[in-house]
Amino acid sequence: MNKKFGIKEVVAMGIGTALFVVLTNVQIPLGFIPNTALQTRAAVLAFFTAVFGPIVGAVIGFAGHALGDAVFYGSVWWSWVVPEAVFAIIVGIFSKKYAIKEGEFGTKQIIIFNVVQVIANAVAWIIVAPVLDILIYAEPRNKVFVQGVSAFVANIIVVGVLGTILAVAYSKVGAKSSSLQKED
Repeated sequence: MNKKFGIKEVVAMGIGTALFVVLTNVQIPLGFIPNTALQTRAAVLAFFTAVFGPIVGAVIGFAGHALGDAVFYGSVWWSWVVPEAVFAIIVGIFSKKYAIKEGEFGTKQIIIFNVVQVIANAVAWIIVAPVLDILIYAEPRNKVFVQGVSAFVANIIVVGVLGTILAVAYSKVGAKSSSLQKED
């Protein structure tokens, strides 16, 4: 099967990036770990990626994080921008297995989605972000790995709860909408 990349995917990238940027400032700080918070944007990224695939997700994660940093913090922290794209690519590779567009996002697909998002978050935040922090910014190892593990835990919670809810809801609505379009 050859996946067509069309207007829906381009629109999804625009909407997803805009939502990601807006949600950059919507967070619950983890007071005991500096510069780390529960962020709803992680669920939005996972949702768009699970529905539209790795390219759409990577663009949303990369552009959304870079723009969000620039708008809200005045500078871009590239070592945390890149992991957003890495996360999206890993989650997006399995997008067909989630069957969200087909309206089949049931227990099996929810489990697959959450196993994949945990692995993707581990790669992105426990490996990629801290290593890039050390290589690009010469940050202290202890600090960056604690921040990475904290971001990993926060993201798996947000994506596991809010991302799953978004995917279940869209699967129910999207499947009905798709079947109506096929009948026309």
